[in-house]
Amino acid sequence: MELKILQQYILGGIIATWLGFALIYFLGVKKSKPADDNLDLHKQVNELVRIQPQNDGSPEVIIVGAGVAGAALAYSLGKDGRRILVIERDLGLQDRIVGELLQPGGYMKLIDLDLEDCVENIDAQKVFGYALFKEDKSTRLAYPLEKFTRDVSGRSFHNGRFVQRMREKAATVPNVRLEQGTVTSLIEEKGAVKGVRYKTKAGQDITANAPLTIVCDGCFSNLRRGLCKPEVEIPSSFVALLLKNCEAPYPNHGHVILADPSPILCYRISSTEIRCLVDIPGKKIPSVGNGEMALYLKTKVAPQIPPELQGGFIAAVDEGKIKTMANRSMPAAPQPTPGAILLGDSFNMRHPLTGGGMTVALSDVVVVRDLLRPLDNLNDSIALCKYLDSFYTLRKPVASTINTLAGALYKVFSASPDQARTELRQACFDYLSLGGMCSSGPIALLSGLNPKPSSLVLHFFSVAIFGVGRLLLPYPSPRRTWLGARLILDAVGIILPILRAEGASQMLLSSTANPAYFKSPFLH
Repeated sequence: MELKILQQYILGGIIATWLGFALIYFLGVKKSKPADDNLDLHKQVNELVRIQPQNDGSPEVIIVGAGVAGAALAYSLGKDGRRILVIERDLGLQDRIVGELLQPGGYMKLIDLDLEDCVENIDAQKVFGYALFKEDKSTRLAYPLEKFTRDVSGRSFHNGRFVQRMREKAATVPNVRLEQGTVTSLIEEKGAVKGVRYKTKAGQDITANAPLTIVCDGCFSNLRRGLCKPEVEIPSSFVALLLKNCEAPYPNHGHVILADPSPILCYRISSTEIRCLVDIPGKKIPSVGNGEMALYLKTKVAPQIPPELQGGFIAAVDEGKIKTMANRSMPAAPQPTPGAILLGDSFNMRHPLTGGGMTVALSDVVVVRDLLRPLDNLNDSIALCKYLDSFYTLRKPVASTINTLAGALYKVFSASPDQARTELRQACFDYLSLGGMCSSGPIALLSGLNPKPSSLVLHFFSVAIFGVGRLLLPYPSPRRTWLGARLILDAVGIILPILRAEGASQMLLSSTANPAYFKSPFLH
């Protein structure tokens, strides 16, 4: 049996390698000129630095929104000496059902930003990996954390507590000012953004000007139009419950149940509470108000929950505190505009199945911070816009890897009447259950510890070829051969549209397409 699995894996690895390179070639990836890109960046920096700064006390940067991205950016830019105005619609404690799991890669970005203490004193729980359930089988998938000397792991928590800690830390920087207000519009002049108009809590209309406005106002952004090409897709909705005083089968692990019709997530967010998110495909979900949702959860979902959690699940349904949220996906499609950029969920969203949203947001904050660090002055909006255009390439390795994996895994993990898709789902479960690089490789991608798009493509097609091997070995038949061919076509049909939406050329060869990622261009 072990020899058979080994044969399948070796065959899958060889064929998947060739498929990966063939896919890259098919997508038309061309050689880039990183040296020229570096020279261009240095020229832009020098042009910007030559302008003498004007320190009149007005903000240099306006940040719209004080969520994870906005608060982290305010703290990091303020600590670098920038004068920052943050405008947030509601500075009270948030109550959200997502943004509660921070992957290890995201925690490492917190360390880079000097914000790791924001997960302290909020009853956050350490997360060391995932447990994957399918029918009566389960497998444990650990984060590959062996090489880290620091206390690196995932963290899960109440999102509102985490965001409040970040806001409090941003407010400790003297040149960061947080105001509660609703931004109604961007101020534009001759094609450039010069600031914002906002209404305070007291109803006062105020105009604020700054050389750079960074919009981080979340998934419901009313400012993104004009700064990007928003194509928002709603593939499903989450139904959220809080399970109290029960123990999960695998402590300190997220739990992913490959249920029918789509996955269920469970992970501890405090010492006494486990968050359960039930995915329901499509835009129409049972009504909470008339009891349809409670009936659906008890009859359809509860039997698929691990026995250790079933009692807590039913008790949470009976308590009646059922929340729902539409899951949104939106590829990053920027329209570079002088004087403004987008960040966070206002700019780029992915299915929240893999919990990668905060990792992408924090990674983007690090990129923006490092790009702005060498600049003494931001007043030349045209030159600054050209310079910040590199942000969209520099963010690719982390953002596109996590986005692609989230979209692909959601489709693979969802049940389907199509037999080829069912075989692909089973192949994915069995592949991850093999252990070694078959589990640590994909989990390193998912966790943001190894954001390599090329590795993502190879593992994805390794799963597909592994599935074909399961069908063909030891004795292929015409029916199983045809099913294997359909499985491969199904895999291509899942990942190819996501790669195209993410910008496959930059994504797959980002190490050569990117300008050098520098701390200060003057060191080169």
